[in-house]
Amino acid sequence: MSTQQLIEREIADLPEPQQREVYDFVRFLRHKKGEDSFNGLLLSETALAKDWNTPEEDAAWASL
Repeated sequence: MSTQQLIEREIADLPEPQQREVYDFVRFLRHKKGEDSFNGLLLSETALAKDWNTPEEDAAWASL
């Protein structure tokens, strides 16, 4: 079995939030390979979006 198949098998058994973390990590690895600079905000965007994209956050920033 190839490494890719092993990874796919492991990921398929994870709950969605952990699959999202794996996805974020893969994006980090790709970004790290392509650039020497580190942009943590860009790499954490999908992980933070679940906290940012809420009605409470929209209300808090509505007056700005």
